[in-house]
Amino acid sequence: MPATLSFSIKQARRLALAAQGFNGRQPPAAIKPAQLNRLIERLGILQIDSVNALVRSHYLPLFSRLGNYSPDLLDQAAWSQGRRRTLFEYWGHEASLLPLSMYPLMRWRMERATRGEDIYQQLARFGREQQDTVRRVLASVEELGALGAGSLSTRQERAGPWWDWSAEKHALEWLFAAGEVTVAGRRGFERLYDLPERVIPTAILQQPLLTEAEAQRGLLLHAASALGVATEKDLRDYFRLGPADSRARLVELVEAGELLTGEVQGWRQPAFFLPEPKVPRKVDASALLSPFDSLIWERSRTERLFDFRYRLEIYTPQDKRVFGYYVLPFLHNERIAARVDLRAERASGRLAVHAVHEEDPGLDDEGMMALALNLRQMADWLGLERVQLNCQRVSAARLRVALASIGRD
Repeated sequence: MPATLSFSIKQARRLALAAQGFNGRQPPAAIKPAQLNRLIERLGILQIDSVNALVRSHYLPLFSRLGNYSPDLLDQAAWSQGRRRTLFEYWGHEASLLPLSMYPLMRWRMERATRGEDIYQQLARFGREQQDTVRRVLASVEELGALGAGSLSTRQERAGPWWDWSAEKHALEWLFAAGEVTVAGRRGFERLYDLPERVIPTAILQQPLLTEAEAQRGLLLHAASALGVATEKDLRDYFRLGPADSRARLVELVEAGELLTGEVQGWRQPAFFLPEPKVPRKVDASALLSPFDSLIWERSRTERLFDFRYRLEIYTPQDKRVFGYYVLPFLHNERIAARVDLRAERASGRLAVHAVHEEDPGLDDEGMMALALNLRQMADWLGLERVQLNCQRVSAARLRVALASIGRD
């Protein structure tokens, strides 16, 4: 193998897609827990987000790769008791679900949080100044078991916006960041906190504490595996490592031969990848992507890989939105070929398509049919009877024809 490998942008794209689980293989008709868990182990992380315009975001990456799976499988993996639980919640990329096998790789971050490092300054200050409240809340969790913040709040006035936390909510969030409590389950979307020893398997909790350097190297290797080929910033962003930590650990990994460096056409920064990379000849996959999918969440990487500029416009005033409120990119034949503004209108049983935007050079007839099939499959997965087009663009007219050929709409 030459000292420095060079990849074309097409090769880099195929490495990335295969690493992220878009391998073109048809998933089995009935998805079982083992298949779901293997995929999550491969990705290393599912980002959680509260927006529910379509479905909670952590369910979508699995649908994009597996198709019509039961969301109950993810609920069981994340929040059930006993052996069916294979995931835990923590700060990974953002709020995230991670495989239990990665719990030891996050304990250094919990140790830093205990010292008030690498967490929000308001929370760090609360941890320094309000330890009496923190200990009182922890004692309540110890005594009563899994609790939500609302069960503990002593505030008399009505809560303000979502960031207007009670003292008890601050205490629980500090304890969660420090690893003194973890998420046992959810009530609706509210976290229920309990002691780690009542949630995380003993065998995992008793593993020796890794040094910061060991854990960071482990996270970077996992990121390299999940990304296929990546810059230092890409790798760092995957688990939200600091620049100094990331750069130091990458030097160590390259020196040890656990990571290689090379070049990707058009990238200004060096590329990192695992030894003996295998570039697929083709990745034949079509999928609607969550805005928080790990394939595209690092926006500059998405532009470098796919020549696709993507910004979520949820918080953009309606009259200034370019593409829509909750827009899903559409991956087809190694391109992000379109974007679709979607909403699940559950009361009327409809998957509403508010806008369809093709990316240059557009979708051919086969690509438009693939988009129609993905929308129909998503509607079925969500238990919605119809796909309703509310868009008047030419792209939507073509999509309407494709949907009609499938039937049922």
